[in-house]
Amino acid sequence: MSTRALIEQILEQRNFAVAGASRDPDKYGYKVYKTLKEAGYNVYAVNPNADTIDGDPCYPSLDNIPGPIDCLVTVTPPEITEEIIRTAGHLKVPYLWMQPGSESMPAFNLARSYSMQIVSGGPCIMVAVAQRRARDVAA
Repeated sequence: MSTRALIEQILEQRNFAVAGASRDPDKYGYKVYKTLKEAGYNVYAVNPNADTIDGDPCYPSLDNIPGPIDCLVTVTPPEITEEIIRTAGHLKVPYLWMQPGSESMPAFNLARSYSMQIVSGGPCIMVAVAQRRARDVAA
């Protein structure tokens, strides 16, 4: 499957977990969370150091999320990404989007071992969401 087709397939999903979600509006963890939420997705913030983000509950780990996860988006350092992928693999999360800076070859290989469909090496999910929304408006 081409990366473009995979991106479209992911953006058709409803439930996203953002690992590395942040309370700081200047950080990418916050921007990614906010972008997905504003685009109408059901988004779970994951950060063990925050209770809420913008008044929404923030979960310490993927295991604590009260519903299904279709796609895990990582905005975390590579070594944290690897830990989170292990949990996602046990939860059978089908899609993984590693934001630029969160990827590593061990994380990629680990995700592959769990048969996850992976977007890594760019583009940023915020760009893909914006492009999709622009196409939907133009259609």
